[in-house]
Amino acid sequence: MSFMDLLRRRASIRHYAAEPVPADKLEKILEAGLLTPSSRNLRPVRLIAVTDADAVHALAECKTAGAGMLREATCAIVVLGDSKLSDAWIEDTSLSLFSMQLMATELGVENCWVQCRARQAATESSDAFLHTLLDLPDNLSVEAVLALGMSTGEEKKTKDVPSLHEGQVFLGKYGVRY
Repeated sequence: MSFMDLLRRRASIRHYAAEPVPADKLEKILEAGLLTPSSRNLRPVRLIAVTDADAVHALAECKTAGAGMLREATCAIVVLGDSKLSDAWIEDTSLSLFSMQLMATELGVENCWVQCRARQAATESSDAFLHTLLDLPDNLSVEAVLALGMSTGEEKKTKDVPSLHEGQVFLGKYGVRY
């Protein structure tokens, strides 16, 4: 599959089959997250693979809205950044997440990015909730949780390439159509 085809095919999927994500596929997804470039090669990204069904489902409480798919997911990856190691941990974790999403898509593993940084759980921040749930050290900050699961078999549409002339790409300066 070409890179452009992979981008067209990737989608945020929120419903998963009950079957677990195969260990070899999870390993490749994690490798993709760690192979992603980082600012000054400081590598502040830390990943927690959660494969126990009850533990994955508990992650669904990390936000008041937008994390419900974790109740169906069979696996999740909590993506953390060492904020004491790098001031670019947000960018580095975001790139890592996207690499894992693309790898998951290539492997036929459905996925959805659950944003946690600057979000709220029921009685505390998502970050504080996950620090308690996962016994995280203070130097780690939560970016997001990547929900993973196998396909239910539903057909998904591929995305069309947006026109470069629809007001998103400019030439030389803002407002000059490409």
